[in-house]
Amino acid sequence: MENLYTIKLTELKGIGGSRAELFFRAGVENLMDLLYYFPRTYLDERSRKAISDIQLGEDVVIRARLISSPRNFHKGKWTVTNARIADETGELAVVWFNQPYLMKNLVEGQLYLFKGKVKRNYNRIQLTSPSVQKAELEMPGIVPVYPLGGGLTQKMVQSAVRQGLTYLSDAMDPLPVSYRQNLLSWSQAIRSMHLPDSFEKQEQARHRLVFDELFIQQLALHRMKKNLRGNTSGFQIQSSKETETAFLQALPYELTGAQRRVWTEIQADLAGGQAMNRLVQGDVGCGKTMVALLAMYTTAKSGFQAAMMAPTEVLARQHLAEAQKWLTPLGIKIALLTGNVKGKERKQVLEGLESGEIQIIIGTHALISEPVRYQRLGLVITDEQHRFGVRQRMALADKGEAPNVLVMTATPIPRTLAMILYGDMDISIIDEMPPGRTPVQTFCVNGSYEKRLYAFMQKQVDQGHQVYVICPMVEESEDNELRSATEYAAFLQKVIFPKLSVGLLHGQMKPSDKDQVMAAFARGEIQILVATTVVEVGVNVPNATLMVIENAERFGLAQLHQLRGRVGRGAAESYCVLVTESQQVQTRKRMKTMVDSSDGFYIAEEDLRLRGSGDVFGLRQHGLPDFKLADLYRDMAILKEAQQMAQTIMEVDPKLNQLEHQGIAKELDRFWQRAIIE
Repeated sequence: MENLYTIKLTELKGIGGSRAELFFRAGVENLMDLLYYFPRTYLDERSRKAISDIQLGEDVVIRARLISSPRNFHKGKWTVTNARIADETGELAVVWFNQPYLMKNLVEGQLYLFKGKVKRNYNRIQLTSPSVQKAELEMPGIVPVYPLGGGLTQKMVQSAVRQGLTYLSDAMDPLPVSYRQNLLSWSQAIRSMHLPDSFEKQEQARHRLVFDELFIQQLALHRMKKNLRGNTSGFQIQSSKETETAFLQALPYELTGAQRRVWTEIQADLAGGQAMNRLVQGDVGCGKTMVALLAMYTTAKSGFQAAMMAPTEVLARQHLAEAQKWLTPLGIKIALLTGNVKGKERKQVLEGLESGEIQIIIGTHALISEPVRYQRLGLVITDEQHRFGVRQRMALADKGEAPNVLVMTATPIPRTLAMILYGDMDISIIDEMPPGRTPVQTFCVNGSYEKRLYAFMQKQVDQGHQVYVICPMVEESEDNELRSATEYAAFLQKVIFPKLSVGLLHGQMKPSDKDQVMAAFARGEIQILVATTVVEVGVNVPNATLMVIENAERFGLAQLHQLRGRVGRGAAESYCVLVTESQQVQTRKRMKTMVDSSDGFYIAEEDLRLRGSGDVFGLRQHGLPDFKLADLYRDMAILKEAQQMAQTIMEVDPKLNQLEHQGIAKELDRFWQRAIIE
């Protein structure tokens, strides 16, 4: 298999430098990349029908010639494209919706393959919204349809892949025969993904290749766990009853049962013989921060230092205020370190960390910069873990000698997905909200409610509260049906609310400018904040009582739930209004889930089920390469197979030194190099 990574595409017939550049733009640099450039769908030409034989309601494949140039016309919000096709047996009307580019892409007189549903509309039979591709190669079986871009054509890709498949041999397989059980060989699987004899064979091929992806990924998590836990921690942090009591008595309320359960798990880790590596999950407002403060207080009272890293300066300062409120009266020395802490103040902080005078440090990425030295770093906490990635988490941990690591996230992650993203960690869940927290009332409306919505926003402000408005885009684009934050903020300020203070926040702003806007909103100087999803993880503003999300269909459920969590943080009744014009069945199901439920974990499971893992939670930000085929909801059974296999192999040969495991070791090394882990 090694040679497949070194063979350039220019060694294939018909691929010169310019054509290789087209493949390169699509992410295909060598022969192995080409073999893993899988079809996005298939056309079954074995069931191809003549136009004269089609039946109403059928899904059909037709090989026909375009006999009229496509024409576009507008019908309400729809762009309708009409054309006519013909084969030797007759003619047929074809219609597409909201695909105006087809008018430029389809050429009259060209032969195409059409795949779609036969429907009756306005008393005539037509093929509705079919997929279409040039009938360039005569392939009478199951025809692969590849994703295209940058000038590639189906003929180019199909021709290149057919040549690439000739380089395969049955000897190419990282898995020893004894491990394959009912799996196809690797070379069989690659062939059957591109040119399957049947859809059953294609599914077997997919099963094998999904297994490979999940198997190697599980081995990588084993390696991460070994790297993070390979050294026993010299920092065994014992929690005394007196320390715990002093902290709890300072609080005006008791911890919930879930908080106590998670604290017990953390206590056991801190006192154990190995460095803690634990993830704490919980919805916004469940009390994760208080558990983290208790862990940091215990660490400081035991003579060690604790560091807490947040993704933004605003969030870091929020944590600082909380820590100072509860821990400074208990005699703990706390400091802040961000990129904006400079000069004499920065020098004092660095000296205090190195001498051990500063017991708890809270900050941003500045905590892992080169000049920072700790005297005795015993606990590392990262907040909103998915904002950092594996490398940054490990970089902070590397500042100490195997310190205990605790990561927190308010993004509810289904256990199925957590097994992948955090398989190197122990997982704790705070699944109970403190008493008195009222669920946010959620509604879904369309544009006809616009005036009433503006009136409701005004009412909230008149009552002394504040409003978030979330838009999917920063600026306007050709897709003018989407709200843009920049234009909408200007519109609200000038036209709708000229007497109010309307702010703007988006990801393209400088970090210092974003922090200034969020700080002004937190102080109440901005009454309506128009933003993109940068507020998904942001400052705590208890006075904000209304969250309006425009084009809500453009966001995942987990993301909508995170955004909704920005309100309902104070004593006043709070609301979330989802605005969408979409009538799609799946969109209505997703919006209903948001309206009916405030359970973040249930919502995350539904998001995973409806949209798949790739959309819900991108893997690359976690330091793990994206999957090409695996879908964590669909492929849970395969994941379990892969986990069992990985565990078995690591038990008998943890370093993969045995001869039969050499192929696996090489694939693992490649995975490791692609990951954001070094």
